[in-house]
Amino acid sequence: MAADIIVAVATAPGRSGIGVVRLSGGHLARLVGQLVGRSLPARHATLADFLGADGEVIDRGIALFFVAPHSYTGEDVLELQGHGGPVVLGRLLNRCVELGARVAAPGEFTQRAYLNDKLDLAQAEAVADLIEASTTQAARSALRSLQGEFSQRIGTLLRELIELRVIVEATLDFPEEEIDALRQADVRQRLSFLRDELAAILDASRRGSLLREGMQIALVGRPNVGKSSLLNRLAGEDLAIVTSIPGTTRDAIRLSVDLEGMPVHFIDTAGLRASADPVESLGIARTWSVVERADIALVIVDASAGETTADEEILAGLPAGITRVRVFNKIDLAGKEPAVVQGPGGTRVWLSALTGAGVEELRHALMTLAGWQSGGEGVYIARKRHIDALQTAVGHVQQAISHDGQLELLAEELRLAQESVGAITGKYSSDELLGEIFSRFCIGK
Repeated sequence: MAADIIVAVATAPGRSGIGVVRLSGGHLARLVGQLVGRSLPARHATLADFLGADGEVIDRGIALFFVAPHSYTGEDVLELQGHGGPVVLGRLLNRCVELGARVAAPGEFTQRAYLNDKLDLAQAEAVADLIEASTTQAARSALRSLQGEFSQRIGTLLRELIELRVIVEATLDFPEEEIDALRQADVRQRLSFLRDELAAILDASRRGSLLREGMQIALVGRPNVGKSSLLNRLAGEDLAIVTSIPGTTRDAIRLSVDLEGMPVHFIDTAGLRASADPVESLGIARTWSVVERADIALVIVDASAGETTADEEILAGLPAGITRVRVFNKIDLAGKEPAVVQGPGGTRVWLSALTGAGVEELRHALMTLAGWQSGGEGVYIARKRHIDALQTAVGHVQQAISHDGQLELLAEELRLAQESVGAITGKYSSDELLGEIFSRFCIGK
């Protein structure tokens, strides 16, 4: 338990009906008496005046006192729930600092909860993910992680790895034993189970990463092929200006939509062509910058005119690693039907942004390319470090399988796999990693 006391405004900046000032640390009873003028019963909501240094009433509201270890952080916690005006909350925060508290760093309350064994590291990260969730499915998955479902699966894997290590290392220490412990334990079968279980969790985590990060999709193409019209159709409202004048879109327009639970970020970009207009040229340069960071490029083509040399040049100029989808727009003018075709050249979609025909087929094609499945059961909000750790563990288990009979190498691969998996929940985590994780939290959480 930390000796110092931290304080922060736990509610979002701005004006609101209620604002919360939260304190955490050891032995808060003294501050409680100075802030509300009396002692407070534990875990009871008490109507109280919040007092300044001279006894002046700063605000009046609800005071809640949680005695360690029965609190969010595992320390004494005091929450003062008053009116949500910035001036009032600022005065109350300053009063707490006068009494010896210091302003909390981002994520410090949750970091203390982790250090006091109230949460593991994956659950602590899920707190931030729940706050930042951009879709209902993302919020549900983050809540499952916060409640410990992800951690339980990781814990089961860790226990299995530890049991195998015990068997292998005991065999190394006592090679003269008559009983073939390795054969009795069926190590090869258990390693295969571990590999398959790690792969299943890795797959769920990859989909969970999509829930957290979303998918970046850039709409690119020549001027007047219907990029802005398609964006408006996907949005369900007129976000982008649509005219027959080439070069209308000068800067990137961003739209986030919920695609059956997965957040998708569409970016409408300036039409790509040679231009002497310096403003339009700047927009074109920004388009290429956006495309370099995107996961998928929707290359919009005018179906009524067919593919042109300029369209091929745009395709050739795309980054090598980006997924390409050719979208043939204006099928209402070309007399064609909506369709999706998968082939050696990638995915091709025929649609009309004007009528909406084929737009739903485009949405399903994008979900398929992302590897997303609707429903989301068994999906956990995951971060890049979780995926990296699981991939590393899979590699070590696979190496362990290949080291059949070489017990020293087998034991080392199991040790490395255990450390990789343990880093997810914080069993093996450096101080630098913890600092980086909690620095990304909001103040007061």
